[in-house]
Amino acid sequence: MKAMLARAWGEPSTLEYAEAPLPRPNPGEVVIEVRAIGCNFPDVLIVQGKYQHRPELPFSPGCEVAGIVRGVGAGVTQVGLGERVFATMAWGGYAEVVAVDQRHVYALPDFMTFEEGAVFGLAYQTAWCGLVHRAALRRGETLLVHAAAGGTGLAAVQLGRALGARVIATAGSPSKLEVARANGADICIDYRSEAWVERVRRETHGAGADVIFDPVGGDVFDGSTGCIAFEGRLLLIGFAGGRIAEAATNRVLLKNFSVLGVHWGLYRQRDAVMVRRWMVELLKLAETREIKPVIWRSFRLEQAAQALGAIASRESYGKVVLVP
Repeated sequence: MKAMLARAWGEPSTLEYAEAPLPRPNPGEVVIEVRAIGCNFPDVLIVQGKYQHRPELPFSPGCEVAGIVRGVGAGVTQVGLGERVFATMAWGGYAEVVAVDQRHVYALPDFMTFEEGAVFGLAYQTAWCGLVHRAALRRGETLLVHAAAGGTGLAAVQLGRALGARVIATAGSPSKLEVARANGADICIDYRSEAWVERVRRETHGAGADVIFDPVGGDVFDGSTGCIAFEGRLLLIGFAGGRIAEAATNRVLLKNFSVLGVHWGLYRQRDAVMVRRWMVELLKLAETREIKPVIWRSFRLEQAAQALGAIASRESYGKVVLVP
């Protein structure tokens, strides 16, 4: 089979489209013939050797796929041969065939395409983990979403709307703000041309945002501490901006707000049963079209470097897909 392989740490352009061993299922594993692959910013980091985990070289990046079950190991009960499925992985998804622990494999509903299934897991699970499990977002609260046109940001905008929140979105261009608006944002702010901290204060009559969803970090985190509400919840999703901020704890004390980490991969690793319950709730919302993946563009598997380049340069919005 073919796969995109990282043989050394470097930029996505160093990935090789090469032959790789065909996986066979161990007990409890499902072999999937891959029809679509979701691309994410962490894929860039893991190839560069900058992610929390560093796989043994060579390896294939990619943490979400969709396809058809072509083999099952002993003890597999979640899915059967020939079934349409989607799955999440730690890495290894940029391949024509993958083997995944059945705990992380889900039946792909008829109302979803393979492309939609391939980009559903990570973004919406992260949004649910942050907004529901960590922040307990309530109907009528104000939710501020940074990088709102990115894959995870759009998932948070859609889920926030579905949960009954008033959603404020920030993004870096008018076109991306239109994407956020079309997906449920009530107020859209261009952070490149507007003083967004002051705008959030004005839009909340000085109270600030109850929940802030921050995949950027750095200066964005710093600004968020200046426009968060009393007893607000500031969700740390990642550090796409490059700088890891340090909290001014005097502000934490003055407003009694909470800073909450959202490392969804740890929940996937530690409690797959709970994550499956979250997926059930998310699929209910997807069936009623309250949430729906937004796909910017699909690329061939061998064009993985181009796809990741579009994400890294912030050219894309929503999700980017690879098709073997």
